[in-house]
Amino acid sequence: MTYRIGVDIGGTFTDFALFDDATGLVHTHKQLTTPADPSTAVIEGVRTVTASAGLRVADIAVVVHGTTLVTNAIIERRGSVTAMLVTRGFADVLDIGLERRYDLYDLRLRFPAPVVPRQLRIEVEGRLREDGTEEQPLALEAVLPHLRQMVEAHGVQSVAVCFLHSYREPRHERIAVEWLQKHFPLLQISASADIFPYIREYERWTTACLNAYVQPVVGLYLTRLEAGLAQDGFRGRFLVMSSSGGTLTGETARRFPIRLLESGPAAGALMSASLGRSLDEMHILSFDMGGTTAKGCLIHDGQPLKRYELEVARTHEFKKGSGLPAKIPVLDMIEIGAGGGSLADIDERRTIRVGPRSAGASPGPACYGLGGTNPTLTDANLVLGYLDPQSFLGGTMTIDKGAARSAIEQHVGKALNVDAMRAAWGIHEIINEDVARAFRVHASERGSDYRNCSMIVFGGSGPLHGCRVARKLRIPRVICPWGAGVMSAFGLLASPLGFEVARSRRVGVDDIGALALAQQLEQLGVEARQFLVDAGVPVAEAQLHYRLDMRYEGQGYEVEVGLPDDLRTDAVHAALPALFATAYRTVFGTVFEERPIEIVNWKAEARGPVPGKDVLYHLPSPASVRPPIKGWRPAFFLEAQGTLDCPVYDRYAMPAGFSFDGPALVEERESTCVVAPGDRATIDAAMNLVIAVGGLQ
Repeated sequence: MTYRIGVDIGGTFTDFALFDDATGLVHTHKQLTTPADPSTAVIEGVRTVTASAGLRVADIAVVVHGTTLVTNAIIERRGSVTAMLVTRGFADVLDIGLERRYDLYDLRLRFPAPVVPRQLRIEVEGRLREDGTEEQPLALEAVLPHLRQMVEAHGVQSVAVCFLHSYREPRHERIAVEWLQKHFPLLQISASADIFPYIREYERWTTACLNAYVQPVVGLYLTRLEAGLAQDGFRGRFLVMSSSGGTLTGETARRFPIRLLESGPAAGALMSASLGRSLDEMHILSFDMGGTTAKGCLIHDGQPLKRYELEVARTHEFKKGSGLPAKIPVLDMIEIGAGGGSLADIDERRTIRVGPRSAGASPGPACYGLGGTNPTLTDANLVLGYLDPQSFLGGTMTIDKGAARSAIEQHVGKALNVDAMRAAWGIHEIINEDVARAFRVHASERGSDYRNCSMIVFGGSGPLHGCRVARKLRIPRVICPWGAGVMSAFGLLASPLGFEVARSRRVGVDDIGALALAQQLEQLGVEARQFLVDAGVPVAEAQLHYRLDMRYEGQGYEVEVGLPDDLRTDAVHAALPALFATAYRTVFGTVFEERPIEIVNWKAEARGPVPGKDVLYHLPSPASVRPPIKGWRPAFFLEAQGTLDCPVYDRYAMPAGFSFDGPALVEERESTCVVAPGDRATIDAAMNLVIAVGGLQ
């Protein structure tokens, strides 16, 4: 038998899913995150979920982990002291940036400070030309005293090596890495040509500096976590989710921690895509809402959209250009500070403001009774009647409705002269509108019309808000899968080992022959596949996928062109013009037949087999047959301008084909789904709760 556990750390809760690949049985668990040391919650939760399945930790073959550690370390500036070796004359590139104003009319623009301060950047003599030939040899010995002084005086733990044109020829950076390893064996080292060798110095160097900044933190965390699991008897494989949707070994994650920026959210998007394909729903809006953030991902043709740059530590949440760019492969998602722990208060305009600040797991919402006194979205949902104080987390955690009401009255209701119920509805509805607005912007920027797709909702708070958000977006169908509250943990267990490499090399399609093109692609493929081979994946099972960033000669932007998997590498050259024309027309609606075409970036992705691909998973069956309705509870609905006494359904007692009309509440262990008046809900053959949104069919 093979037992696997997925662990997704969130800002408020840590989710667990244990898969039995022999029987398809799934056990789930959810517990409060331990912010001071997230590994504590992981180790305790693994013990709990294995015990609930009647197993020992030693029986587990694989643990797959998704984490927000990297994102939080950068945002909160809790990384290591990092130095930078940079080509002489270019030490100020991190401060100059792109020289773009993300708001033309704001005279008080603020940008996030680089993670490597100016005094820790060391300029090095030596330079390569644009074509990779050497103009001036490296002079590393001259900087040795300076770097030693930094290590002793400032406690430098990590170094980023960032030289000009290293994307074209990395030998200077590799020489510097070997030199650093010789003289400073305890330092962590990140070379920009190794982290992500793309053209454009600012983005490449910022990415390398971010990688170096979090490398010691991630290394220490993973070591502590692996040691804790081993102490409990775990002897299996430990994997970490990457931002691009593949899993990495612990060794690879330590080397490329920047690739963990969107570790947890990526798993949920992948699971949405997988669920959509199983339902023959190829166009999906994935909506994941937990305790701290809400994430949206557009899925087209059964696959989530991908990009190769994201921003972290933005000074303005919705303004592109206000953060630090990271050049890594990542699933294309929108993320905002909206979740169950989002704090509600009154802003300077005397209107309700919810988020992005969160109560997190400590002190948490007022209703948790852990010291929190400010109202949150969870407090509002409890006052509205959507949550049951006695059945929260399956009854393992009791929450205080009186404390929630008191917090809302004191901090929101009195200021607006409304009762607690109306104030709670205002909090709930503002989050709905914030999420809908973020999704509208995200889809508009990508030219996507989501109105005829379905929305898959999950996370602890997603099912509570899914139908209202869908109605605002004019999405006619909402799908709430079983185990929605821990679905990201499911996604971790359905994600294959994967790694992607990319290179910038600008060359005209007419200037490169078919043989040279094929050789370049095969070289990238071998490099990407080697990461999987080193992790134990047989060569024959490591699938390769190639993509090229192409443009018309003279343009300053590129269009990604995917190469068909069944296209032989020696036939790529002849097919490129047509493939590029199709991709360009899709984006811009036109093509320029006579313009020369050039390749700018080359990408190869290796993927291993999908674990548990052919297994039909299910939750444990109830010990006895139960009626679908477990009771009745008054809950607030706008349509009634007050509370309605509505049925509360047991998610585990409803058989396939069972249907009912809203208003209704559907409870499962980790989440509650709110079905509004006018909506029609049905349990499909795969036990998904499918909701037809009223008036949109």
